[in-house]
Amino acid sequence: MAIESSNETKREAPIRLGMVGGGAGAFIGAVHRIAARIDGQFQLVAGALSSTPDKAKASGLELGLDPERTYSDFREMAIRESERSDGIEAVAIVTPNHVHYAAAKEFLERGIHVICDKPLTSTLDDARALQALVEKSDALFVLTHNYTGYPMVRQARAMVEEGAIGAVRLVQMEYPQDWLTEAVEKSGSKQAGWRTDPAQSGAGGSTGDIGTHAYNLGCFVSGLELDELAADLDSFVEGRALDDNAHVMMRFKEKDGVRAKGLLWCSQVAPGNENGLQLRVYGTKGGLEWTQKDPNYLWYTPFGEPKRLITRAGAGAGPAAARVTRTPSGHPEGYLEGFANIYMEAARAIQAARNGVAVDADVIYPTIEDGMKGMLFVDACVQSSKQNGAWVKV
Repeated sequence: MAIESSNETKREAPIRLGMVGGGAGAFIGAVHRIAARIDGQFQLVAGALSSTPDKAKASGLELGLDPERTYSDFREMAIRESERSDGIEAVAIVTPNHVHYAAAKEFLERGIHVICDKPLTSTLDDARALQALVEKSDALFVLTHNYTGYPMVRQARAMVEEGAIGAVRLVQMEYPQDWLTEAVEKSGSKQAGWRTDPAQSGAGGSTGDIGTHAYNLGCFVSGLELDELAADLDSFVEGRALDDNAHVMMRFKEKDGVRAKGLLWCSQVAPGNENGLQLRVYGTKGGLEWTQKDPNYLWYTPFGEPKRLITRAGAGAGPAAARVTRTPSGHPEGYLEGFANIYMEAARAIQAARNGVAVDADVIYPTIEDGMKGMLFVDACVQSSKQNGAWVKV
């Protein structure tokens, strides 16, 4: 997770943004557009919103894009936009996983910053190739692990770094859903269709789709690095090619004299769970608990003392949370604002690059390294499960 930052960014011309994918009916495309607009730092000016020309054109018209800057091919978009004096400065890639590498490659090679949805790619080979491209490019690469943008997640991370809970011993990560309890991919659900298709999603089903979010969150807050894991993956729905449930035990690398242990459960076949992302981190001096259903609250328990509730913008919340907080306490901030915080951080880094200045140490956004860690996590889970849950080095 890169920690680069600029202090309060002066108001500049909005960053000219393009989008690949995210056409009519695409949930995540709309989320990215809202997130990019919230702070007024981006302006969507071009898009290859669909590979189907008619749908791409219709989607562009619906969003008010210039027809001359509405493309049905992302390569054509990258070429033509890079030739314009007012061409896009950044592109958001919001396609199924198997398109991420090819699309990112076209823009990175032309010096256009990339903001990409997770996971990084559909294959480990593509991920490694993309990492090599990013390392050679002057353009930034931002991965939208959006839960790291929540204020109370930033608060939890800061408290761990400051030693509030002592040396970390245990990290428990959960992300249960229920929307794939039945084989909805066979009844025309587009969202389920590509997520359960190895050719589009990659080797991981629930592990890649939501397990990577939980894993990323656990590492982000705890500051730990994974050493090895043992995974038990299941495809409970008959005929499903990818896992829809996973139980993963983890051993982290030693830090502060402790080799912490982790436990991750992700599931898309757990009835009664809509989006149950939850994190618990326990150390030698206390514990922290956060759940995405109540994102404005962080529970802190010093060992031997009563639990304490820290609220977003409330007493006890520090500067790490405050810098990504928009509204006073008592006014809920959630998913869209957390997503927007990743875009805000990306904007600060892009504006610094635009002006040829260093980025301050406060700006935090997920990088290509975080994407690689997610891909290696999925690969190790698949390997371990194939070996009946054997421990696998990551």
